[in-house]
Amino acid sequence: MRPAVQSFPFTAVVGMEDLQLALVLSAVSPAIGGVLIRGEKGTAKSTAVRALTEVLPPVDVVPGCRFSCDPDHPEPTCPEGAHHNERAVRAARLVELPVGATEDRVLGSLHLERALAEGVTAYEPGLLAAAHRGLLYVDEVNLLHDHLVDVLLDAAAMGRATVERDGVSVTHPARFVLVGTMNPEEGELRPQLLDRFGLTVDVVASRDPAVRVEVMRARLAYEADPDAFIAKYDGAQRELAERIVKARALLSEVILTDSALRQIAEICASFDVDGMRADLVTARTAVAHAAWSGRTVVEVDDVRAAAKLALPHRRRRNPFDAPGLDEEQLEEAISNSTPPPDPDDDPDGGPDDTGGPGGGMDPADPDGGSSSDASDRADASDRADRAGVGPAEHEAKGSGRGSAPVGEVVGSSEPFKARLLSVQSPGAGVAGRRSRAITEVGRVVGDRPRIGRESGRPHLLATIRSAAPHQQARGRTGAGLTVRATDVRLAVREGREGNLVLFCVDASGSMGTKKRMGEVKTAIVSLLLDAYQRRDTVGLVTFAGATATVALPPTGSVETAVRRLESLPTGGRTPLAEGLLQAAEVLRIAAIRDPRRRPLLVLVTDGRATQGDNAFARAKQAAGWLAQQGIAAVVVDCEPRRGVRLGLAAELANELAAEYLDLGEVAAGNLIRTVTERRAA
Repeated sequence: MRPAVQSFPFTAVVGMEDLQLALVLSAVSPAIGGVLIRGEKGTAKSTAVRALTEVLPPVDVVPGCRFSCDPDHPEPTCPEGAHHNERAVRAARLVELPVGATEDRVLGSLHLERALAEGVTAYEPGLLAAAHRGLLYVDEVNLLHDHLVDVLLDAAAMGRATVERDGVSVTHPARFVLVGTMNPEEGELRPQLLDRFGLTVDVVASRDPAVRVEVMRARLAYEADPDAFIAKYDGAQRELAERIVKARALLSEVILTDSALRQIAEICASFDVDGMRADLVTARTAVAHAAWSGRTVVEVDDVRAAAKLALPHRRRRNPFDAPGLDEEQLEEAISNSTPPPDPDDDPDGGPDDTGGPGGGMDPADPDGGSSSDASDRADASDRADRAGVGPAEHEAKGSGRGSAPVGEVVGSSEPFKARLLSVQSPGAGVAGRRSRAITEVGRVVGDRPRIGRESGRPHLLATIRSAAPHQQARGRTGAGLTVRATDVRLAVREGREGNLVLFCVDASGSMGTKKRMGEVKTAIVSLLLDAYQRRDTVGLVTFAGATATVALPPTGSVETAVRRLESLPTGGRTPLAEGLLQAAEVLRIAAIRDPRRRPLLVLVTDGRATQGDNAFARAKQAAGWLAQQGIAAVVVDCEPRRGVRLGLAAELANELAAEYLDLGEVAAGNLIRTVTERRAA
């Protein structure tokens, strides 16, 4: 019986051949390490992920085991204890991890009430246990806290989760297909985390009207009559599910020859990737691709398909470089490398490979043929239709090009390590790496009552103190405490928060020569690089001529801010007051949308105001109003050191109650030298 609500069929997805292949290969071999899907909004990333669970094979489990142990191979150290010789069957499970999840929710935690009342160490499983032998899906993974991403990727790589906390020591299996989706406009994952995803796919909406029509037709048909639409693809769904099962069974028989290993190593070396993870993931993916294609020996096409999915996100030499893979360079690397055995020498033969979930043996051509044949490639979409993937699929390709290095963006000057700018006043905010604040992670500085059944790290001593005075009134007898939910206290932690760093940049003619503006851009890019590393949200307001412009609304995409600096126009008069007021409006709206993220305004200017009557007086008035709102600010003075210095930026900083820096003090090294020189003087 079909569930009341069923996902859009995986085989009906149109225009996402690379994405479907990556998801299927990860389902065949979870050891690959998961899939990261990068794409603009509205490209059906989530639809494809949720649809995958419908074609995953059902799972045999031990009844009542919260860790989904396999009856044929039960986990000897399962926290549930010894299992009886029983079994049950359930569908593959999709577990979604919300962006706001805590570490306790992910890993599991101590059942505090039972620990105190009964004196037992009771472990409450988290999302990793629920996802075992299924699919763990993280939407907007780039917005997830880095330490949680580390936890997920560790579990995905090791196939198990270990919890050591609050007197709990538990290890349980956690083998799942990890899938993350993200919109690059909202910020990239740090390269260290990006590298730990096995495969990555860039998804863009097709610009081909025929494909867009096919997408609309399929979606509208599904919405009009879901049952009829799903029934239409029942056969294709079953065929795909059976093929995944066969590929899993064949996986252990696939031979990865020495020549194939050498080819993989030479390709990875030619792309100058860091470490060995790229080589290992490419090898595992090539083996999975061979099994998916029904072969028992890895061929060149398997290596090619694996490299296209495993290498693009590992080529970033700079945090602002966009992931991508030059396919011409890949083909050159393949041709220059040592090839695996010729497919004609494979005694097992093997079906053709179309490179997608519906590829493989053509039902109309059971004898198969070489997948490198040009005519076969030309008819790949037609074969995919007949093999049961659904409508003819068209590859959705990313740009395949990385952005220019930062130094090329802003001129000849390379970015430098910027000094830490932070909000000095205490507060509470979103966990990050910039300003000191009360956050979800950090050192314990106090405790607070738990609200409802909210999760969080309990403060054991404070909970005992809260429950102790009520023991007589509660009629306590025997060992242990009588603990109620209202007694539980959660730890209050002080750590670092992430901020909204809003750059308000003077782009007027008073900023001086092109060289001076180049220095300003380099300094801003250096501060943006610092914001990237500290996982901040950034925004950009510029002012020149008669008005101020919101060049970039607050976003997690620091890369977008860098690109906006490329085309920053300069010249004209200086509407300083208008720039400050525009910044105030951006911060007002941002506070409504994200009240927990405290702002830091970075004003980059020489302090001169030349637009309108009483220009500087109005700028000081706007600065004073911002100070009254409690907006933390830093003024970076861009006035040239040579010649007559008016000191207007310093005066403005005083009105803003802001930290004042000369442009040369933005660099951490320069700041140290400046302080040393001042002390010596």
